Formats: sequence, structure tokens, C-alpha cells
Amino acid sequence: MREQGTEAPNLLVRIYRFYRDGFRSMTVGRYLWALILVKLFILFFVFKLIFFPDILKRDYSTDEERADAVRKSLISK
Repeated sequence: MREQGTEAPNLLVRIYRFYRDGFRSMTVGRYLWALILVKLFILFFVFKLIFFPDILKRDYSTDEERADAVRKSLISK
């Protein structure tokens, strides 16, 4: 039972505190999280630069030309 005047913290506050306390007590987990963050950086940043070039920006100089090219591509397929 709770005393009057004391309320349970907000759900988001309790979730935040749970994860904060969990990360503080980790030893090996910190290195694993660092590895996960490095892998995500490689996947989203480096791969985007290498495998997904901005073809519209390369081939067309204005936004209007890019929009027309996309419209024609969508209509023709």
C-alpha cells in the first residue's frame, strides 16, 4: 500500500531508470553495444555512400527535372 501523497513514477521514467541502472552495472555488455553501434554506422552510412549513389542528383540539375524524371518513371511502369 502506498501512503497518501506518494505516487508511482511515470511509466517512461520507470523504463528509463530500469535501462540506466542496467547499463551502469554492465561490463562485457558495453563492448557489445559499442560493437553494435559500429556495425550500424557501417551499414547505414558507409553502405549508403558506396552502394546507393544519388543518381537523380547526378543526372539532373534542378528539382523540377528530378520530379519530372520520377513521374515519367512511375507512369511508364
